[in-house]
Amino acid sequence: MTNNIDHDRLFKELISTFFLEFIELFFPQLMDYLDRDSITFLDKEVFTDVTEGERYESDLVAQVRFRGKESFFLIHVEAQESSRKWFNRRMFTYFARFHEKFVLPIYPIVIFSYSKPKREAISQYVVDFPDFKVLEFNYQVVQLNRLNWRDFLNQQNPVASALMAKMNIAEKERAKVKAECLRLLITLKLNPAKMQLISGFIDT
Repeated sequence: MTNNIDHDRLFKELISTFFLEFIELFFPQLMDYLDRDSITFLDKEVFTDVTEGERYESDLVAQVRFRGKESFFLIHVEAQESSRKWFNRRMFTYFARFHEKFVLPIYPIVIFSYSKPKREAISQYVVDFPDFKVLEFNYQVVQLNRLNWRDFLNQQNPVASALMAKMNIAEKERAKVKAECLRLLITLKLNPAKMQLISGFIDT
């Protein structure tokens, strides 16, 4: 349990500290529409109220002006493959609760951070009948174990430095990838606190 808590805490701290860098790395098409000075994160009390007492310790909710309108980015980290059953349905329920409370646009993102299996994760929840489709809910997926770490080597981005070590890596390459993560980190010229955050993430 402690390992899961540490994992969740590190992901939340990484993405809340480098939210714009996270979006720029994985969803660069959105950057022109985000008001960079408008980002705030929901506090835990609001977060718990929305989920009716359910705890999603690894989730992060950012309120951002997007295309000039108040919007939410809902980022969920899924660390355990064993919880994948009906995950898409749970994600839809979670999304629906937020939408019901705030009635604002919500951009849902799921980071799958487990190492196995590597089959493609589901990215939608559908309710349909033979004659028509009632519902199709989609969410963006960042599945780290299907990403090639080499594709991120030259990204001058602190999130790339942190997450390369969680990507698709051959066992014999792990030491090399860790060294590359640290090399990239040194080139970013971050303040000591941010350097420590990312180096701690790389070491886990």
